Amino acid sequence: MSQKFPCTECGRCCQNVNLSDETIFLDRGDGTCRYFEETTKHCSIYLKRPDICRVDVQFHNRFYKIYTWDEYVNINLKMCEILDEK
Repeated sequence: MSQKFPCTECGRCCQNVNLSDETIFLDRGDGTCRYFEETTKHCSIYLKRPDICRVDVQFHNRFYKIYTWDEYVNINLKMCEILDEK
């Protein structure tokens, strides 16, 4: 990997877990992750968060044969933009 994923810690992915079948189990009932802390916009279980919440792990487990790391980062950043527009 040529770079670390440039997360801005906006919390949008954590506030929209209801949009994916792979993250809906984290939904506290309003679309937001049960571990999302509203005041800090951080994950209360960050070090033990599920693999689906880890961009680098998802790349290595599922996408490294399909995309380069840079391509995968760009795809994820596009999703960040889409969530930001919601």
